[in-house]
Amino acid sequence: MDRAAVFDVDGTLVDTNHLHVVTWWEAFRQAGHRVPMHAVHRAVGLGSTDLIAHLLGDDRDKEQDAELSAAHTALYGQYFQRLPAFEDAGRLLRRLHENEWAVVLATSASGPELSALRRAIDADDAITATASSDDVAEGKPSPEPVEHALELAGVDPGRAVFVGDTVWDMRAGSRAGVRCVGVLCGGIPRADLEEAGATAVYRDPAHLLASLADGPLA
Repeated sequence: MDRAAVFDVDGTLVDTNHLHVVTWWEAFRQAGHRVPMHAVHRAVGLGSTDLIAHLLGDDRDKEQDAELSAAHTALYGQYFQRLPAFEDAGRLLRRLHENEWAVVLATSASGPELSALRRAIDADDAITATASSDDVAEGKPSPEPVEHALELAGVDPGRAVFVGDTVWDMRAGSRAGVRCVGVLCGGIPRADLEEAGATAVYRDPAHLLASLADGPLA
C-alpha cells in the first residue's frame, strides 16, 4: 500500500469527547480548580500535560499535574467497557483497507484506554498500525504523531490524508504536510476546523464513508 489514511480516534471514530470533558472537569474540581466545561471541550485532543497547561497556565503548581492526570484516567476508565463508536466508523476503516489504503491510528491514548477504543471501533483487521502517545515525545498539535504514523505506514506526506475532529488535529496534520479532513462529530465548528487547515469537512464517519467516491479518500 502506497497511500495512508491516518485517523485521530477520540471524537473522530469514537464518541468520547464529552466523556473527556466531564471527567477532566471533575478531576479539576476535585483538585480545587474551577474550569468551565466549554474551555475543557476546546482543549480535548491535547495530551494530558498539554491540556492541563492550556487550561491552568504555566504558573500552575506543576507538581499537581500527575495527580490531575491520574484522577482523569480513573474517572474516564469507568466508561471503558461501553465506549460508543460513531456509526459506520468500523465500516469506513474496512472500506479504506479494501481500497488499498494503509489505515493508521494517531492518538494520545495508550494502554487500556487505547485497547478500549479499538474494541469499540471493532475493525482491528483493517488497521495497519497505531501511533500512540507512548511512541512520541510531543503530542498534537506537534506534527510528531502524524509523522510517526506515516513512518509506520511507510508513506510520504503527499500520499496521505489525516482525519480528525479538533483544531489540534488539523494543525498537526498541516505541519506534517498531509492533507487534512475534519469531522464535526467531536463538537468543533466547521469554521474553526477550516481555519486550522481542514481542506474538507464531513459530519461524521458515516458521512465520510457515503462520500468516499467524491472526496479526498477516493
